[in-house]
Amino acid sequence: MEEQAVVLYSAPAIGHLTPMVELGKLLLTRQPSLSIHVLLPSQAYEGGSISSYIAAVSAAHPSITFHHLPPTSLPPDYSTTSPHLETLALELLRLNNPNVHRTLVSISEIHRVRALVIDFFCTNALSVARGLGIPCYYFFSSSGNSLTAFLGLPVLHRTTAKSLKDLATDTVLRFPGAPPLLPSDIGELLQDRNDRAYELLLESATNMLMASGIIMNTLEKLEEEAVKAIRDGKCVPDGPTPPLYCIGPLVSSGDGGKAGSGGGPGNDKPECLTWLDSQPRGSVVFLSFGSLGLKEIATGLERSGHRFLLVVRSPATGKGHKAVSTAEPALLPEGFLERTAGRGFVVKSWAPQVAVLNHGATGGFVTHCGWNSVLEAVCAGVPMIAWPLYAEQRQNRVFMVEAMRVALPMEEAAGEERSVSAAEVERRVRGLMGPEGKAIRERMQHLKQEAQAALNPGGSAQVALAELVQSWNIA
Repeated sequence: MEEQAVVLYSAPAIGHLTPMVELGKLLLTRQPSLSIHVLLPSQAYEGGSISSYIAAVSAAHPSITFHHLPPTSLPPDYSTTSPHLETLALELLRLNNPNVHRTLVSISEIHRVRALVIDFFCTNALSVARGLGIPCYYFFSSSGNSLTAFLGLPVLHRTTAKSLKDLATDTVLRFPGAPPLLPSDIGELLQDRNDRAYELLLESATNMLMASGIIMNTLEKLEEEAVKAIRDGKCVPDGPTPPLYCIGPLVSSGDGGKAGSGGGPGNDKPECLTWLDSQPRGSVVFLSFGSLGLKEIATGLERSGHRFLLVVRSPATGKGHKAVSTAEPALLPEGFLERTAGRGFVVKSWAPQVAVLNHGATGGFVTHCGWNSVLEAVCAGVPMIAWPLYAEQRQNRVFMVEAMRVALPMEEAAGEERSVSAAEVERRVRGLMGPEGKAIRERMQHLKQEAQAALNPGGSAQVALAELVQSWNIA
């Protein structure tokens, strides 16, 4: 009998690739006979190596095959005024269609391709799939609340003449099923309607409506109102919404070596986990940061009086960011390590985020609000402090605080976006670990149980997965 395959097309960044691969693993648990093929385009800019991750996944899961697509290049006369690196990535993905077509045809020679699942950055592959008669599904790896805003983008574009950055700062943006947002809450790529990045993401949001379905990495019980609004068609008032499959929460299983989340270098137990073993249950605040605002963070942690595990690592954004190493103690306040010895532990490179969050001593998590990290905290039952930096993280903060009720917000210093004061760090850490955080702690324990139930046989995620696989008519 002809072997059946599902092809996953990911953006090359690790934050996009990891949940896509987890989706592939999940499909194999439901349909072990499937062959999973992951299409990997070349990276537009240095976003961190993914080779060790791919090698580890390939070794652990022989049914998952990675296809490295040939590099694409922009036309010699290409120019753009867009300030965003992501614009270059989106443009190169647009030019990848011939490579995607050739690879799909090649896979189809020995497999029956039942579906192409694309990252929302890879929207142009929709036309390739339709041309080959292959059902195409979007995999939306951010929150359901974010999806309501993404689906609402074409409506917002039609009904608003100005760019978001030019709207009054107190303008209220409303998307069905989600809390109100301010223009500044929306990601940087969508701030300027004359920016090429905005144009390309608007195209992706429009194309999503033509997909055979939308697969979403979320827990229904975490985002009930948003999921209901999408399913009821309220986000797309002038046409049908594709079927929605909530198959989460999917988090890294740790066999891929992703820095900061899951497995890690070597097989020895990390020193930070040994340190956590000696701490009281639920007493430690976990923070994983680059060098941004480090002195303020450290000062606030010291003043809070609470135990902490602080991971200081260089963000994988290439030029312009200085790596933090043991050779740069000046980034921390003078005498900080000595004064906090015993109740604080500083890691100057890497820590296994999933393992730290699931450790009994961890009682709080200061997060940048990336969706992968949010789901990892939900599955571990750890309450959060939300401090966004980029991409969709600012709107995630609103959703986490107001809709999901899983976090306290970290408020930026006046007039200094992305910067917080030591006093704010101290206030929020005390709040989360004290009486103010009681309701969040209780809700997180409830959501942890809901996440496990969703993933168990008969749970919401398993039911959605069964419906998805059934839609592919896999024998």
